[in-house]
Amino acid sequence: MSYRRALTAVILFLAFDLCAAANMRAQQATDNVQLQAAPGFSDSSTALSSDENTLPDTPDPQNAKDQRDPQTKRILGIIPNFRAISTDEKLPPQSVKEKFVTASEDSFDYSSVFIPLLLAVYSQQTNATPEFGHGGPAFARYFWHDAVDQTSENYMVEFVVPVITHEDTRYYTLGRGGFMKRTGYALSRAVVTRSDSDKEVFNFSEVVGAGASAGLSSLYYPTRERSLGNTGKEWGLDVGIDAASFVAKEFWPDINHWLFHGAKPSAGAQK
Repeated sequence: MSYRRALTAVILFLAFDLCAAANMRAQQATDNVQLQAAPGFSDSSTALSSDENTLPDTPDPQNAKDQRDPQTKRILGIIPNFRAISTDEKLPPQSVKEKFVTASEDSFDYSSVFIPLLLAVYSQQTNATPEFGHGGPAFARYFWHDAVDQTSENYMVEFVVPVITHEDTRYYTLGRGGFMKRTGYALSRAVVTRSDSDKEVFNFSEVVGAGASAGLSSLYYPTRERSLGNTGKEWGLDVGIDAASFVAKEFWPDINHWLFHGAKPSAGAQK
């Protein structure tokens, strides 16, 4: 479907643009730390002690992980980010209840209406499904179809399949390395994830769950849309959109620090 392809392109563009900027800022900070730690470095703003001929303490690159910014519950205070886990954070395995709760949070959060609304507007303007007609009734049809698509995929990917396969649905931030390394890691999470026993396994939750959701969508779309080709495209685009969201989650702490200078999110953003 054309609107999902356009949405994927927009998400990828914004994610990579913001990530590149945040990564550049992080790299500059790392270079400054290494420069200050180099032998013979001097800074006019830092004077030697009158009693000891030593430089003041400088940040230890070995403790860089302690300086990493944590994930927040929301991106920009609006977009749900409930499944993102901060770098090096250790958590117990998810229970069945926790998987159900996170799927429900992503599906019925107040912000969950925004994407279906935007897609409904775009789809109606481009007449993506002519069978839906025109005017208010057509908009309602586009909206509920997009909302059901979103909810169906959330429950399949975050609850039904991972309960069966015993997989962890959370995204664990890498948080170290260069831009390409972290981007590659984030994209790979679409096909690799953690099991409940903390082992890396094939991501059946994402691949099979998105496929099952795409197959279910053929049951409530017009007959002309019910083809293997459309189902396959829907399946691939759903996985692609989720992979792009992993990139956004990976770099969100850096972007948050870059945009707000490390300011802690408001109380409302933590809920």
